[in-house]
Amino acid sequence: MTRVVSHRIETVSGTLTMPGDKSISHRALIIGASAVGETKIYGLLEAGDVMATALALRNLGADVKKNSDGSWSVFGRGVGGLSEPTEILDMGNSGTGVRLLMGLVAAHPFNTIFSGDTSLCARPMGRVIYPLRRMGAGFNAHSGDTLPLIVQGSDMLRPVTEALTVASAQVKSAILLAGLNTRGQTTVVEAFPSRDHSENMLEAFGAEISIVEEERGKAITLTGYPELLAQNISIPGDFSSAAFPMVAALITPGDGILINNVCLNSLRKGLLDTLLEMGAKINIKHHDVLSGEQVGDILVKFGLLKGVRVPSERAPKMIDEYPILAVAAACAEGKTVFEGVSELRLKESDRLSAISRGLAACDVEVDETKDSISITGKGKAPLGGGHILSNMDHRVAMAFLVLGMVTEKPIIVDDAAYIDTSFPGFIEVMNGLGGDLRAGVEL
Repeated sequence: MTRVVSHRIETVSGTLTMPGDKSISHRALIIGASAVGETKIYGLLEAGDVMATALALRNLGADVKKNSDGSWSVFGRGVGGLSEPTEILDMGNSGTGVRLLMGLVAAHPFNTIFSGDTSLCARPMGRVIYPLRRMGAGFNAHSGDTLPLIVQGSDMLRPVTEALTVASAQVKSAILLAGLNTRGQTTVVEAFPSRDHSENMLEAFGAEISIVEEERGKAITLTGYPELLAQNISIPGDFSSAAFPMVAALITPGDGILINNVCLNSLRKGLLDTLLEMGAKINIKHHDVLSGEQVGDILVKFGLLKGVRVPSERAPKMIDEYPILAVAAACAEGKTVFEGVSELRLKESDRLSAISRGLAACDVEVDETKDSISITGKGKAPLGGGHILSNMDHRVAMAFLVLGMVTEKPIIVDDAAYIDTSFPGFIEVMNGLGGDLRAGVEL
């Protein structure tokens, strides 16, 4: 465990480029391993979560390596061409990696054992298990449908039409990946849309996908047994990571910051929409398309924010950004309410409780219910001084380190080690913008 203390600073400024998008990085590796030929990936996020997926794919028979120019190559095995691993696939802290790979191996005729760290082994996998079981895969999971678990795969799965009651890109992607090696058409119906990186990338590799708006939602249909062909993929910067320096610039006086080449997928930018409603000074420059994804440069400047109501239907577009949005809300004028956010209790930690406890420890008025939270700001930085228990949650740790950049009293985060699962170099990046984050002795 590595303690980090964040001290108040006077100004933030600079230009930066974010690490590659984590969601897209996972999918580039996984779909590349199911394609024919060499897929070259530029800008892959070299963080713990993504590296766990890369190692798991190597154990499944795919050749995954880093090249001398910094790019990565995946020599695919073709649809249904993976081999039985000889060891347990340790996914570390990667919820995305394990859930997507569960779908992929479910359509292969061998057993795969998944495990992970303490945090990942506490996270529920039932939402992925149940539809894959209906397709014909077998599962032997720990009590509560948690890791460690065994996927008993089959190359004779049945296509299904699965209606999702909760927006989940991970569940949707697992079903579609299982559908690659399944005869016929596999359909996922979303009542509430979730991020569509899997659909975008599968189409780029040559999969046959149709998307139809129905009365009950958006129906995504994949036709099985496609021949996926290797691609060159350029991965834009991760918006979820960009959120931390963005909010730091919004709440700290200075010249502002410019963040280059950030993914602006329309189903990922709920935080951007919310911050603009709060009065944030944010401009998008040089809008472009990169490997099928919308990208742009984000210019952010300091200014007064006001409290807003964040409706539940926006949650799927910003589910990873609520911890840092809570920091913005704590510095805004008036009350901000997050509605319909019970899903936050099922992340790397119970993020709803972590936000509530952390803000209260920093002298912020906060009220938590089962599926909502209200934060009352005073239009200025709160007192601070809290000692934050991160509970192995990288986004909680980063959010409170950003808050400590403006509070009167320093904020201590008990363990920042897990930040490297998504944002390697976070402390150096923030200090490069003017921050004063100091890594303490190991506890």
